Amino acid sequence: MQLQDKVAVVTGGSSGIGRAAALGFAREGAKVVIADVNVEGSQESVRMIEEAGGAATFIKCDISSPTDVEMMVWKTVEIYGSLDCAFNNAGIEGTTASIAEYPLEVWNRVIGVNLTGVFLCMKYEIEQMLKQGGGAIVNNASILGLVGFGNASAYTAAKHGVLGLTKVAAIEYASKGIRINSVCPAFIVTPMLERAGITSNPEMAAMLEKMHPIGRMGRPEEIGDVAVWLCTDAASFVHGHGMLVDGGYVAQ
Repeated sequence: MQLQDKVAVVTGGSSGIGRAAALGFAREGAKVVIADVNVEGSQESVRMIEEAGGAATFIKCDISSPTDVEMMVWKTVEIYGSLDCAFNNAGIEGTTASIAEYPLEVWNRVIGVNLTGVFLCMKYEIEQMLKQGGGAIVNNASILGLVGFGNASAYTAAKHGVLGLTKVAAIEYASKGIRINSVCPAFIVTPMLERAGITSNPEMAAMLEKMHPIGRMGRPEEIGDVAVWLCTDAASFVHGHGMLVDGGYVAQ
């Protein structure tokens, strides 16, 4: 129970890595806020936490909206009294196309959610944490924040940006008691991969598995558990870091 009586916000907590992290925060004793646009999935995450004996609530939030994000933070404080940990996880995959063919409206939406959304979350989370005297933030980046991947320009650009934002924020608030890090997952078996048709295509799934030296894709809890750990005192000297959780993908 390393986060007993702490309050944690998880964006994109309705499924996948976000849900796994939310359950992990609750296991460590935190009260959890699920912030997402997916009502049904978020309510299911809340139910799972409560059935396991934890405390959780759902706040509907589009992280690309400054008004929504500001509301998410003040409602969290209104309900639970503080904001101690944040996992800025929500993101979208965009589409698969070369740069010359990439639809501008899709580019704007991916950047708006995956990059500007993380900026907005940090902006308002940090504002609250400064009032409290500290906190811990983890941003969900990707291996595609470190390497390129053909036909995924918007997603790759956004995730490179998340790593840059994380470093800047870490430098700015290191002396203020706010630790800020990111996680960089490889391919994880989540609804995002399901929507892309990867998990239902045995040949494509096998190809991606072989790209990881460990010989498989990751599980959501393997990322969620790292995000939770980064918010605990066990990671007290980890700051400004983009932690690879990638089955060896980038080591090649």
